[in-house]
This record gives sequence, C-alpha cells and structure tokens, in this order.
Amino acid sequence: MLDALDASPWGATSGRAARHNREAQQRRRPLYTPEERSRRDSTPWTLVQGVLAPIQFAVFLVSLGLVLNFLATGNGLATATASVVVKTALLYTIMVTGCVWEKVVFGRWLFAPAFFWEDVFSMLVLALHSAYLLAVFTGFGDGQGQMLLALAAYAAYLVNAAQFVLKLRAARMDEARADAGGIAA
Repeated sequence: MLDALDASPWGATSGRAARHNREAQQRRRPLYTPEERSRRDSTPWTLVQGVLAPIQFAVFLVSLGLVLNFLATGNGLATATASVVVKTALLYTIMVTGCVWEKVVFGRWLFAPAFFWEDVFSMLVLALHSAYLLAVFTGFGDGQGQMLLALAAYAAYLVNAAQFVLKLRAARMDEARADAGGIAA
C-alpha cells in the first residue's frame, strides 16, 4: 500500500521510493567478485573487447549512413551491402572473443549470470545479422527488403550496445564504492 502512495498517476516516484531504489541498488550483488575482477583486469581479452567495441560502433555508424542513403536515394546498394557485411563480420568477431572473455572471467562461455540478459539479447542481434547475410548471399528479397532487415539488425544492435554500456557503468560504480570501502567488489 505504501508503494501505491509513493507513485503518482504519471509514473513519478516520491523521495521515499527513489531512496528505496538507491538502497536496493547498493544492496545488489556487485557485477564482479574480487576474483572475477582480478581475472577481468589481467586477461588480454578485456583489451580485445575494449578495442573491438568502439571499432564495431564506428563501422556501424558509417554503415547506417550508407544503408539510410540507399533507402532514401536508391543508390549505393553494393557499398551499403559491403558495409553491413563488414559490420556483421566484426559482430561475429566480438561475439567469439566475448565468449572467450566470459569463460576466462566467469568460467562460462556464455550466459554468465552477470551478463545473462545481454547475452540473450546478443542472440537476437546475431540472428538478425545472420538472416541479413543469408538473404544477401541467397538473393532472397530485393535490395530494399535486405536493407530494411539490416536496419532491424541495427536497431537490435543499438539496444544490445546500450545494455553493455549500462553494465560497464554499473561495474564502474561498483568499483568506486568498493574502492571507497562501501562494499566488497
């Protein structure tokens, strides 16, 4: 009943509810145990992920521009297609190396509890990118349909990238609290 009193009809919460949310966030398990944090910091796969992620994002931005240009003008299908293929190759690379990273840090190739939902959504991203490649290499659909499929894959990729950025932010907050003596991370 108190929860109902804390929420307004427009979805805003009172100070009490916001304070409760902050306290719950502070009580949650840190993203990494001290051992996992040590393994994360010592493996070269962390650097590999840190290099590949921004490269993939830069390729995504260029490719998105090429795809949108094709959809707007009807010109540049071959260039847009090549850019999506390169973006997809980078996605496969970051997924494989990410699995290795997850195995080193968490002892699992995929779906470690700390990254479970990010990995689940990554499967959708992979499926959409793979469907695009299948469409291109089998000649299924026309260029416009293929580029619309690429856009769907890119939308899923953006959601997934946001998930990982939020997780990275949470890890940094955990580490700041741990370094300040607030919790063991």
